[in-house]
Amino acid sequence: MKTSEKIIDYIVKNNQASGKELADYLDDITPRAVRKQLKSLLENGKLRKVGRPPKVFYLLSPTANDSLITEGNIAVEVIDEKMRRMINERYLFITPDGEMKYGWEGFKVWCERTKQNPTKTGREYIATLGKYDAFSKDGLIDGMGKMKSTFRDQVFLDRLFYLDFYSIERFGKTKIGQILLHAKNSQDKKLIKSLVDEIRPKIVSLVQKYSVDGVMFIPPTVKREVQFMKELEKDLKLPIKTLSVAKVKTPVAVAQKTLSKLEDRIENARKTIVVEDSGAYGNILLIDDAVGSGSTLNEKEAQIRRRGLCHGKIIGLAIAGSFKGFDVISEV
Repeated sequence: MKTSEKIIDYIVKNNQASGKELADYLDDITPRAVRKQLKSLLENGKLRKVGRPPKVFYLLSPTANDSLITEGNIAVEVIDEKMRRMINERYLFITPDGEMKYGWEGFKVWCERTKQNPTKTGREYIATLGKYDAFSKDGLIDGMGKMKSTFRDQVFLDRLFYLDFYSIERFGKTKIGQILLHAKNSQDKKLIKSLVDEIRPKIVSLVQKYSVDGVMFIPPTVKREVQFMKELEKDLKLPIKTLSVAKVKTPVAVAQKTLSKLEDRIENARKTIVVEDSGAYGNILLIDDAVGSGSTLNEKEAQIRRRGLCHGKIIGLAIAGSFKGFDVISEV
């Protein structure tokens, strides 16, 4: 029996095993060789691991009868490589205890928890992505249809884009949606930085495509020790001027996400966020973390026009946006 088969066989019989336990069991090879075999089995999706050093345990990856072949006496999972590659690029599952599991490994953990066949569900996930990807071009989702359905003849933005949808049907939050949610709510600078690394190329490309010479970062409505938009501005390092905008202090800070009526969101955006800049720009990019209704971006565009700051296009960009018309993203 091959060493890889012995490892899988041992884990089948014992449910899980640590690296040391396997090294003791496989006393005919070195611990280094055992680690090499474990790394290969993880990369091939046959094993998954839980915990962090020094307490790491290895378990079999979730499998389903219709996706198994036999190597020796061991059943291992087989999936289409194109499907695996797409899921590796697009999927992220964050466990209740805070572990980030990317790609096929994370997808299998989610399927195991929801008692679904990972191969069959993977095909359905790819099909669902295809439905939403139909709205994307060059890595950007056109959000103008949503704005027009929500505000009708009161749309002030020239263009609106999302980098991704916040969530999709059945499968919940997207990879970008999950990182955004947890980066913002945890106020974790490293997680914010990882999000910026993911999205920066698309934002730089957009700035270049539309010859943007001014950018505005929409300020938060609730004060936090680590402000997501400030960190975003700092980490993006866009080589263009940042417009000055202020959050008006009020007796009670009312977060946009707590307002369920469209007219309340418009009033909140109009009266509590003020454009203070006095420069002159060609094309301006407005960046927000998430677009639910689109009220804030729409109102800031109107303020910029009234102040005569822009003689070109004003483009809105959200890291994540909702699929429907007026749809409140209350989590971020």
